[in-house]
Order: sequence, then C-alpha cells, then structure tokens
Amino acid sequence: MSEALIRESIEPGDTGSIILMHGELYAREYGFDHTFEAYVAVPLSEFVLRNDPREKIWIVEDEGKVAGSIAICKGSETEAQLRWFIIHPSIRGKGLGRILLSLAIGFAETSGFQSLFLWTVEHLESAKHLYLDAGFTLAEEKSQHIWGVDLTEQKYIMDF
Repeated sequence: MSEALIRESIEPGDTGSIILMHGELYAREYGFDHTFEAYVAVPLSEFVLRNDPREKIWIVEDEGKVAGSIAICKGSETEAQLRWFIIHPSIRGKGLGRILLSLAIGFAETSGFQSLFLWTVEHLESAKHLYLDAGFTLAEEKSQHIWGVDLTEQKYIMDF
C-alpha cells in the first residue's frame, strides 16, 4: 500500500475527479442526487479559472488517483471560505483530514483574512468534530430540501 501525497497544484483531470468523488460519495453515503455534483462543479470550475493568489487548493493523491481535497476560497476581502473538503473512504482514519484542515486554516490566516467559514450538513459527525477541535464554532443552521434529501445545513466560523 502506498502513502498518500498532498499536493498544492491542480493537474489535468483533478477538477473532474473532485466533482466525481463528491457526487459518488455523497450519493452513496447520504443519498444526495445528481444536483449535488452541479453544486460542486460550478464554483469549483470558477475557482480554477480565477487563479487568485489568496485562494488555494490541496489535492490528496493515493496510488496515482485523487483521493481527497480541501480549498480556501475568497468570500470577501476579510472572509475566507473552506470548500471541497473530502477524503475518500479508502484513506480515511489516517489523520489526513486534520492535516488538510490545518494547512487550509494556516493559509487563510496568513493570507490576511480575518475569519474563515464553511457550510456542512448536520449528519457529518466526523467532520463536525474536526471543525470543533480546530476552533470553529457553529454560527447558523437552516433546514431545507436540497440535493434530493431533507437536510439541516450548518455554518461554522472561525475568527483569527
């Protein structure tokens, strides 16, 4: 078994792989429908095309394939957003989530943002524990029917 590699550059195929992984995993694990892929695809594509120095993505590669990601996006001049945080089940439990989250938080803070926020859904317990352990606080909740399921979305924030 090889060791996963974390890289900081987008290579051909990465964008599609991240979209595919989100679509397949969230459908299998949480029952999301095909509209979730579009929710991931549009802003991820815009992110790639912007090439903003205050934004960054980390890609986890395992055995030559994309197996995870996390990104910092500019929400405003003072606020960053954490997005596309996913780890493939085949490499979960190895501490990669904590490493990625730490890299992303550090980058957001050193890039001059005053705060960092993210949106997630209530039933992602492992992710919620990572966010709380890292210093995020729950700021908002909203329940709605989205991506083919009834969900409670949660907004977490961290001030620097």
